[in-house]
Amino acid sequence: MPFDGDTYSQQADRQRLATQLGDVYCVLKDHEWHTLNDILDVVAGRESGITARIRDLRKAKFGGYEVESKRIKGGEWAYRIKPKDMQGKLF
Repeated sequence: MPFDGDTYSQQADRQRLATQLGDVYCVLKDHEWHTLNDILDVVAGRESGITARIRDLRKAKFGGYEVESKRIKGGEWAYRIKPKDMQGKLF
C-alpha cells in the first residue's frame, strides 16, 4: 500500500500502518456506528493513528470509501463506512 508523508519510512512503518488500516476497515465494514473508543478496543494504536487510518480509507488509493461521521455527545464522534447500497462499492 502506498503510504506517504514527510516522516514515513517504508521499512519502519509500512507493515504497522497496513495492519492498522486493515483492522480499522474490519471494524467499520459492518456499517454500524463505532466511536474511537470502540475501535481502540479492537485495534492497536492511539486515537491519532485511528483517525489517520479513517482518513486513509477515504482516499482513492485505499478504496475511496465514504466514511461517515457524526457527533454523538459532547466531543465524541462515531464513524462507519456508508452501506454498499448507498455507496456503490466495498473493500
